[in-house]
Formats: sequence, structure tokens, C-alpha cells
Amino acid sequence: MTIDTTTRLTRALAIVAIASAGVALSGCSILSQFTGGGTATRDDSGEVVEGNDNTDVFTLQVGDCLNDATAAETVETIPTVPCDEPHDSEIYASIIMEGDVFPGEDATIAQADQACLDAFAGFVGIDYADSLYYYSYYFPTEGSWAGGDREILCTIYDEAGQTTGSLQNIGR
Repeated sequence: MTIDTTTRLTRALAIVAIASAGVALSGCSILSQFTGGGTATRDDSGEVVEGNDNTDVFTLQVGDCLNDATAAETVETIPTVPCDEPHDSEIYASIIMEGDVFPGEDATIAQADQACLDAFAGFVGIDYADSLYYYSYYFPTEGSWAGGDREILCTIYDEAGQTTGSLQNIGR
């Protein structure tokens, strides 16, 4: 089965740092001063227990559930919600890219696409080709790379609409 790259690439969203003007940021707490984003309230295990309409993208974690269906192509903040509430997508993998030099957008997208495909079955419990769910990803831009961003975040979603609860080991 051929993967429908049109669907995935239209959902593929880029994470950008305000630091693209050449300001090097050393941490998420400093970044939030520039983006105005906040953090979701988490329990001791790290699970979101109270969402935030403007969660700083650099505070997102595997297991976070997002309301990102209408997100812009380049984002600084994303609405987060507890996974037991209806949501658009869920972060199922984090991949850290290697290297000091930004590899370019095409190479970054290719790596994100392959890495998220590779991680899909381990999260869902069946191969992507057999699943009714889709994946997308957030990836570094040249500007965010200059600020130290190397993270690809893989998300799973249902084209039919919002889901409630985690899709981990859903098996379909």
C-alpha cells in the first residue's frame, strides 16, 4: 500500500522559534518569555491534567493530546487537553535529529516521515498500512534549529474527527 503523502504533508506542521532573528535560546523557560506560551498542568507522572490553549511547543511531550486541527503551518503554541477529553491528535514519538548544520526542509521532512512511520506500529499495535489512523509530525525549521531545536514530534489522528482517550495499543 502506498502512503498518501498528500494527506500527511498537508497536516505536517513546522515548529519555529522566535529565535530566528539570531537570538540563541538556552531553554524552554526563556522561550516562553518570547512566545507568550505557557505549559499545561501535569500530574506527577507527567500526564496533562489541565489543558492550556497556548501551550509552548517546546514543552510538549510524548503522550500529550492536542487540539491542533486548525493549527497554522508554523506554530509557537498549541492547545493541549487531558487525553480523556476529545482531542484532534496525540503525540506518540519524539525523535532527536543529529548534526550541527540544518539539513534543509526536504531532508528534515523525509527524516520525520520515515521516523514517524517506523514508530507507528510500536505505538498503535499494528502496521500503518493496516490502521484506520493517520500520522503527522512537527519538525524543526531552520530558525528553530539555530536555537537548538532538533526534535521531531510524531502525532496520530483520526481523519473522521476527534478521539477520546489514548490510541496507544488500540490495534486498529
